[in-house]
Amino acid sequence: MTKEAGRAGVGARGQKALMGTSYSTKTIGADRNQKSFKYTLSKFLQVRGADAIVSQGRKRKAKNADFYAGLERSYGVPAGVVLAIHGMETGFGGFMGDTNVVSAIATLAYDCRRTEFFTGHLLAALELVDRGTINTKTIGAKHGEIGHTQFLPGNVLAYGVDGNGDGLVDLTNQTDALASTANFLAQKGWKRGAGYQKGEPNYAIIKEWNAASVYQEAIAIMGSGIDQ
Repeated sequence: MTKEAGRAGVGARGQKALMGTSYSTKTIGADRNQKSFKYTLSKFLQVRGADAIVSQGRKRKAKNADFYAGLERSYGVPAGVVLAIHGMETGFGGFMGDTNVVSAIATLAYDCRRTEFFTGHLLAALELVDRGTINTKTIGAKHGEIGHTQFLPGNVLAYGVDGNGDGLVDLTNQTDALASTANFLAQKGWKRGAGYQKGEPNYAIIKEWNAASVYQEAIAIMGSGIDQ
């Protein structure tokens, strides 16, 4: 992998980060035990606390109405969808992970189940280390996702934006993370003003965020509840 990283243009800091990784048993355990995506929709909504997410999402939208209206003006994505994702992924930033990001991604790239997919994200993580966006001690979710809405490293590079204008893309900063989430959906083809419930044009874009059908339905339902 070191040679591949070198060929991909990874610099000294990224190479050093790669050499310092360790096998993450927590990551493999989580990857093999994703039970919630096998639940029925009603069970999934219950387990993931959908009612609480909708309730808190409404309060957050009302408290920061100008911010969420600004996101919709800029990206076309309504507040409910962004807030539903934020609530679903990290409980609105309450828990953004407990696992070393670079080691988690390196473990999944090494593991034979989805090597090609995670190798790309590993190279992206090493580039982020080179840039100073993350470092060897950065903590994220068990699959190496980063920040308030849990972006994989490749998606940080592709869709991360500086939402607060400080010159940095820091997805542990809520403003950057939510702007980046709206940007992701917009870049995937979100149609401004179109619906996002099942069967409506933007429902397919929610699928770009997460491949699990029960997750997609939950985001659409919760988003609608927040936007009421």
